[in-house]
Amino acid sequence: MWVQRLMWIAWPAFLMAGVLEMMVFAFVDPEALQWFDQPVNLSRQGVYTVAFFVFWLIIMASGALTTLLSFSPFEFNGGQAPESDRSGDSTKYAP
Repeated sequence: MWVQRLMWIAWPAFLMAGVLEMMVFAFVDPEALQWFDQPVNLSRQGVYTVAFFVFWLIIMASGALTTLLSFSPFEFNGGQAPESDRSGDSTKYAP
């Protein structure tokens, strides 16, 4: 199940990193970039590569946080809730 969830995060993030890369570098010249007032000592292809992986990691972190927040406490802790504590338990409210 973890591999499947990882792919749910990684694949859309990969696609969106590619789109973001195209959008950013349509307006930014990689050779004009500076880091702490120093020119970046990478080729154009190097800047494209590093930027792609940075974009991909940021988008994956966002997806991972969303996935983490979607877990119930019982899924996250790997246990099951007692029958009396389950929110969808109809017998709990039976007369």
